[in-house]
Amino acid sequence: MGDTSWPGEQLIVAAQRGDIASITALVSGSHPNVQRFARSLCATPEDAEDAAQEALIILYRKIGMLRASGALASWMFRIVRNECLRRARTMRSHAPLPETAVHSAEEVALRRIEAGEVAAAVAALPAEQRHVLIMRDIQGHSGRMVAEVLGLSTAAMKSRLHRARAAVRRSLLATPEPAPGDAHDDS
Repeated sequence: MGDTSWPGEQLIVAAQRGDIASITALVSGSHPNVQRFARSLCATPEDAEDAAQEALIILYRKIGMLRASGALASWMFRIVRNECLRRARTMRSHAPLPETAVHSAEEVALRRIEAGEVAAAVAALPAEQRHVLIMRDIQGHSGRMVAEVLGLSTAAMKSRLHRARAAVRRSLLATPEPAPGDAHDDS
């Protein structure tokens, strides 16, 4: 599946200090991991490529803002995740409604709230569960492919997927539903 190691601490520190050659080497060395993150998080290969490129541009421009050299992987993951989510929201907001469906403004607003709650519940999952859930349920990859890409046995992938789905379900059930009509209904 390729090299999964991140550039070394000396290179990161030199890049943080503004050394252009180090910044260039850091971006180049981070590219395979950033692409892997993007492919596992974004909805389409095109979005993944765009998100990876955007994340590498941010890395190039803002490496000096990274607080700890050991935090590069988690920082880049957050950047890629945010870019994939931004692209998904943009795609959803530009998607036309089916012509046969007539939705009230209230229905549209409720659907957006529900989508936001689901996205928040998925984002709150531990990374290993989130990756499995996104690849399997959102991107639609086969269980065998998800297990292979993530380096898991099929049983481990199924276990993580089950735990992720259960956690999302619990999170959504814990979210209080707005009461329709009068909140003081005594019937």
